[in-house]
Amino acid sequence: MHLAAQLHLRCRNEGRDSLMGFQLTTKDYVEYIKKAYEKIHANGDYITELDSATGDGDHWTNINMGFEKLVEASGELETMSLFDAFKKISMIMMSVIGGSGGVLYGSAYMEAAKLLNGKETIQNEELCGILEAMMNGIMKRGNAKPGMKTMLDALAPAAACYRSCIASGGDEKQTLARVKQAALLGAESTRQMEAVRGRAYYQANKGVGNLDPGAVTMSYQIETLMDYVEGKL
Repeated sequence: MHLAAQLHLRCRNEGRDSLMGFQLTTKDYVEYIKKAYEKIHANGDYITELDSATGDGDHWTNINMGFEKLVEASGELETMSLFDAFKKISMIMMSVIGGSGGVLYGSAYMEAAKLLNGKETIQNEELCGILEAMMNGIMKRGNAKPGMKTMLDALAPAAACYRSCIASGGDEKQTLARVKQAALLGAESTRQMEAVRGRAYYQANKGVGNLDPGAVTMSYQIETLMDYVEGKL
């Protein structure tokens, strides 16, 4: 086969693959939650160490408990529509996670649920929309914005990167990798940020030099989600 013909066949096949994309069901999202729980659970000592430097040291206990309850409810969640599952996740997170974190995660998932009303699967556009909806839910309920040394500093750049990649017609696999990187870099950027609220705000250095544990655990979730979705391509 001539090189030109080979290249044409390769491009045609790549185009077919990119058109197929991914389609996540409720069961897929629950599988992601299980993997996110494993990631968070395995990093308990590290997250607690981060939180003890700037907070009261209970972030990991709370977020781990929330995801643990989601895993316990996985059998029920799998049978639900995406809309109902996200609403249920919202309610569980709000009732289990202590402090403001539960309210913020609950608001994030409730906003995302609205986006999924009537949807049977999560595809590229919906996944980007979920990140944006979660970001907006947290910003509204927490009266916060990126740059305040919170979980938004991992979530917001990931959502913005995803939207930018879709707008430019980027390859899905590359998009997922870039979104993951944006979340990880966003979490790392909190090291040089001054806290605007919380215990770190009252420290002499306002938490500068320390990572925000909420941003780190959010980056874990986005990293795990992007890796899971990549496995579905």
